[in-house]
Amino acid sequence: MAELHRTIANAAAMHRFGVDLAGALLPGDLIVLTGPLGAGKTTLTRGLGEGLKVRGAVTSPTFVLARTHPSLVGGPPFVHVDAYRLGSAMELDDLDIDFVRSIVVVEWGRGLLDGITESWLDIEIERPQGRALVTSRTDAEASVLDLDHDLDEPRTVTVAGHGPRWDRLALV
Repeated sequence: MAELHRTIANAAAMHRFGVDLAGALLPGDLIVLTGPLGAGKTTLTRGLGEGLKVRGAVTSPTFVLARTHPSLVGGPPFVHVDAYRLGSAMELDDLDIDFVRSIVVVEWGRGLLDGITESWLDIEIERPQGRALVTSRTDAEASVLDLDHDLDEPRTVTVAGHGPRWDRLALV
């Protein structure tokens, strides 16, 4: 498994990282985003949407679970999933997402990939040390008042490729 570590300076740089990463993506690619509330998962996803040139504003699909954004330039659809309410790979599969022909980003999706695909890109975003780290949605709800997740400060991003598609990770 190949791994890449990077420090992202601020929200604008996180967005740019997403735009740059979009240039390496192909139909069938699956990206799993992990990180505490306010880490920058949706900011990164907005950058991916811009880089892929998709229709519609990329916003967190918290209440609808998944949003599909068609390409404006004949590319693959971009599917953005918020999996915090999902408990298994079967529930993710029940969303009936076309993983083969789409580029799919799943926030809070770590551990939900059994049988979905043999290759995926895992991106973990960490907040600076000393900040309240939220590792699950339940923790987030319990401590949201204690967490200043709007601070525009550096994040550490770890990108790990899993499976044959990402054997030689040479991304952005």
